[in-house]
Amino acid sequence: MPPLKAFQAPSLREGWGGCQVVVGRMLGWFVVEVEFLNMANNTLFKSVILDFDGTIGDTRGLIVRTMQQTLAEVGLPQRSDDECAAMIGLPLKQTFTELMPMDDTTGTLCEATYRRIFEVNNRPGAVSPFPGVCDTIRRMHRAGLLVTIASSRFRASLMAFLEEMELVPYVPYVLGAGDVEHAKPAPDMVLKTLADNGLRAEDAVVVGDTVFDIRMAHAAGVKAVGVTYGNGLREDLEQERAEWIIDDFRELEGIVGIGDK
Repeated sequence: MPPLKAFQAPSLREGWGGCQVVVGRMLGWFVVEVEFLNMANNTLFKSVILDFDGTIGDTRGLIVRTMQQTLAEVGLPQRSDDECAAMIGLPLKQTFTELMPMDDTTGTLCEATYRRIFEVNNRPGAVSPFPGVCDTIRRMHRAGLLVTIASSRFRASLMAFLEEMELVPYVPYVLGAGDVEHAKPAPDMVLKTLADNGLRAEDAVVVGDTVFDIRMAHAAGVKAVGVTYGNGLREDLEQERAEWIIDDFRELEGIVGIGDK
């Protein structure tokens, strides 16, 4: 009998004894691929690493307005809403140096000016969570998943938003700007998250709205979920080969294996 060759055309997927069974049929032979679940909590992953801006919180309007006010105050040419939004996800100074040509001194001035204006603009209620985000995070936490954040935003700002959204008890591990040597799209944040929590690459999945999140995940050997409702474009997420692309945060439940809980 000739040896069976690799086969990857599943025709049936079903739960079975703490694992998923994928059954394919080829030339009368059944090929079974078993994907073991996380036996401790019956989920497909142990941890979910979330971006914040454009993934958890709808910060686009606040950020774009503050960027445009910064450009006006510094005396630089204006940029459109979409041009500004395309920079979201990068470290703050790089947001401006990538937006238009400028020297390092001007980039530093833009960073400082942005921070000052942001403190004025960021009033209570200025940022809302996207639909289904808070409930899904709580469900993932209750299912035993370690929910974490990896963001280019500074920690103090992140914690203030999480406090306002009443998510602090459900997100016990947070990395922000300055917590690693290299920011997104470098893999540092994901690698630190894995190392600090005793996780392997296959234990985690990254969720974000921009190509910077997908590149960060893949550089660390971690699978990625791209969300289309934030600041990125579906075609860009597809080009970066995100393993999943979703239009609603609640779709994440099926990906991590808590859809029926």
